[in-house]
Amino acid sequence: MVDEHDKLLPVANVGRIMKRILPPTAKISKEAKETIQECASEFISFVTGEASDKCHKENRKTVNGDDICWALGSLGFDDYSQAIGRYLHKHREFERERASAAAATSSAALDASNQTRIDNSADQATTGETSTSNICKGRLYYPNSSPLEFR
Repeated sequence: MVDEHDKLLPVANVGRIMKRILPPTAKISKEAKETIQECASEFISFVTGEASDKCHKENRKTVNGDDICWALGSLGFDDYSQAIGRYLHKHREFERERASAAAATSSAALDASNQTRIDNSADQATTGETSTSNICKGRLYYPNSSPLEFR
């Protein structure tokens, strides 16, 4: 059986969040932290359960951010739903930009690597030297390995 404390948010994290709101000189009792810990954990379970029910009715196994926004709205937390919806949209936009930048960086590195390989092959062709790696008839040869097809 799952221990009740395993279902709760970590009390240290709850305390840290509480301290951000209060003045620096404020003290928070252990009982206050535990009470907020239980309330926040119950709220998260309540919203997640509603979102999970929606997914189950739609024969889906994964709860996503849109489901959480929907659950908040359906439970009467419209202000939270709208705020989290805006945050979710910005987060997804940021992730797309980051993935696009990573792909561009990766593509640029690959292009530079290919250009170096082509330059080296051209140099070898003019000098008549052979190399440990050659590009030949649609195959890339590496030393001590079999040729790799590329398309």
